[in-house]
Amino acid sequence: MTSMAAVGTFVPADRVPIESYADAFDLSPMQVRVFRRYHKIGSAAWSEQPLTGLLRLALADLALTPELAARVRYVLYARSFPVVVPYPHNPLHEVLAEAGLGHAQAFAIGQQACASGLMAIDLAGRLLAADGDDGLAVVLAGEKAFTGETRFVPETSMFGEGAAACLVSATGGRDRLLSYVARLRGEFDGDQEEVASEFQRIYHDALGEAVTAAVAEAGIALEDIAVILPHNVNTIAWQRTCKRIGFPLERVLLDHVADFGHVFCADAFINHRTAIERGLLRPGDRYVIAAAGAGRGATFSAMVFEH
Repeated sequence: MTSMAAVGTFVPADRVPIESYADAFDLSPMQVRVFRRYHKIGSAAWSEQPLTGLLRLALADLALTPELAARVRYVLYARSFPVVVPYPHNPLHEVLAEAGLGHAQAFAIGQQACASGLMAIDLAGRLLAADGDDGLAVVLAGEKAFTGETRFVPETSMFGEGAAACLVSATGGRDRLLSYVARLRGEFDGDQEEVASEFQRIYHDALGEAVTAAVAEAGIALEDIAVILPHNVNTIAWQRTCKRIGFPLERVLLDHVADFGHVFCADAFINHRTAIERGLLRPGDRYVIAAAGAGRGATFSAMVFEH
């Protein structure tokens, strides 16, 4: 059974306040206040490190021993955006060579935008199960907010810089994957105003349905879930989603929304680290990781794990 064997993260100490975006994105003082008071987003993580530096630091925090590194067969780089650096740079292979993982088959996954991290965990487990031995995989996540589109989503969120690395095994006793649900909505492909409006209208119901479907597929009830580890888009989105499915908002880990911003596909792993550090997960607890992605259509995803 697919398991998360270890998680490494890097979140820089520097922050970019929402007020600094006012001129670049033509935000009125009222819109800035709405972000802080309504969406509960005040800043986003930022680093002088290039993308290679972010990924390198996350891998270093994973603390792979030489023996574990030798067992890594696959590295899956989960991305929110199709392009993360100018051509012809390839930060993934550069970082892996430095980390002693140049032997692994490495490729990027970005078809489900910000939900691609969950898809990467599932695919890593499937690849390892097909091999049928003691091989391992690494899922990497993290991007630079280097364009307007990758810095800010109007009326929704700020993107933060950081990175995460997750060691995946086909078997394991902790953080075992019990179920995975991904709802693909191709009708939301495009930037037309009516498409965006409809996406916002169905967002909370669709995300809530993915969560409840994953819980049902795991053979448990929603009240059996100890905590939801969300994507850090904004607080109001999770308030509405929880109201629709009848889940207590206080059991959604929203610690980093206001401070880190939406750290692309790395949110799941950063929130997992925080849940462990805060003692929110005890052995045997079941928890949900959820994410939504938009760009080339929309994806609403949820995974249930047992700690």
